[in-house]
Amino acid sequence: MGIITKKIGNKSYAYLSRREGNKVIQKYLGPTDNTDVKKMIFARSEAGSIPERFRMLFWDTRLEKIHLKKNARYIIERILELGNLDAIYWLQMAYSAQNIIETLNTSRAVSKRSRIFWKLWFGVEDA
Repeated sequence: MGIITKKIGNKSYAYLSRREGNKVIQKYLGPTDNTDVKKMIFARSEAGSIPERFRMLFWDTRLEKIHLKKNARYIIERILELGNLDAIYWLQMAYSAQNIIETLNTSRAVSKRSRIFWKLWFGVEDA
């Protein structure tokens, strides 16, 4: 899923684009000069790498060396254990809820206290 922009005349418009099988589905977001659309575009652009403002969560690793797909579990665990709400919002932009919940359920790195809190946050019931 990503945000694309189209220029029509002298105005630019943003669309949320996703693939479903062979189809590409686009949802109109609005003109790119709209403040809400600007925020969405900025948030999506940040989802491609760990933002600098979260450096303190990964004090033992260089941010440039962390790969979002290869190190997904490590990133999710670290943010669930040490992150603030801003980090959680970024995490939800970068990873699917299913991926986050799966890590939450299977990780040994997330403390019991954090696990209980995030299960409540994500609405996950214990089996």
